[in-house]
Amino acid sequence: MALTLDAYRLLGRSGLRVSPLALGAATFGTEWGWGAERAEARKLFDHYVGSGGNLIDTADTYTDGSSERLLGEFAHEERERLVLATKYSTLRRPGDPNSGGGHRKALFGSVEGSLRRLDTDYLDLLYLHVWDVRTSAEEVLRGLDDLVRQGKVLYVAIANTPAWQVSRMQAIADLRGWSPLVALQLEYSLIERTAERDLIPMARELGLGVVPYSPLGGGVLSGKYGPGDLTAPGPATGDGTRRSHNLALGTLTERNLAVAEAARKVAAELGRTPAQVALAWTLRNPGVTTTLIGARTAAQLEENLGALDVEFTPAHLALLDTASAIDLGRPHDLLTSDHIRQVTTGGLRIETRH
Repeated sequence: MALTLDAYRLLGRSGLRVSPLALGAATFGTEWGWGAERAEARKLFDHYVGSGGNLIDTADTYTDGSSERLLGEFAHEERERLVLATKYSTLRRPGDPNSGGGHRKALFGSVEGSLRRLDTDYLDLLYLHVWDVRTSAEEVLRGLDDLVRQGKVLYVAIANTPAWQVSRMQAIADLRGWSPLVALQLEYSLIERTAERDLIPMARELGLGVVPYSPLGGGVLSGKYGPGDLTAPGPATGDGTRRSHNLALGTLTERNLAVAEAARKVAAELGRTPAQVALAWTLRNPGVTTTLIGARTAAQLEENLGALDVEFTPAHLALLDTASAIDLGRPHDLLTSDHIRQVTTGGLRIETRH
């Protein structure tokens, strides 16, 4: 059955209701050399909110602060009905080691700045943006809990952090009565499924709603690239485009183009676009609460929202799964093997809770 933006879902163990697609505001502003000017960003905001969407995601350093400033301006009239999510821990001032990281000084300074730019008294959702190996889990958690107790933050979450560290933090928060993590933001798409090994199962077990970013794999899954794009430009012809960026990141590969071709084939059979198929696929995972979509134009946003209408057949899902399958590695592949099934259950049928 097709989804709608107002078919809200609970975010992790919290009672917070969010839309199945979240609007990423990293495209608000052009300071990074791409993105949407103010007028176009306003169109993106109005179209998303007008369609029933309520979760908008940004970060303290996106487009050098313009993302939060523009979002605060646009959201002012409808602040109460919106869920505004931002992040901290990336370096805010070059040369200042305490302007980034997970520690209390960086945390409190970042949040005060975000509150000013967003023109609000509180943040609905605050993520630790990138794990900081130099700051203890206890310091991070206690700082986040202090902000919740002060009323400046309602819910706390985490992104780009190893599964073992997230699970440890959730256990500490529960044991000490601190605010639990309610969401986990991570990269997840048809071409990047490694989160299925530990991160997504862990999140389901511990009550974190999974929020994938880069669901189109840097645009590779939109169908815009072909085999001819695999050759990197020489030093004299480097073009600084998204293609060059994807080549440098290793996102543009023969394997990933094969996955994109499978998405294109399914899209053609369904009368959809490859981007809509890729986005809809992420929402099929029961561990995923809401997927982040990024757009620079209203037309791109409209196409992305069309993913809510995609309905797969079992054959389509099998094709996508086969093309994008990954090796889960040990112990996961061992635990799901016929051998282990035989030696642990002897072929008995035992119903699971999940």
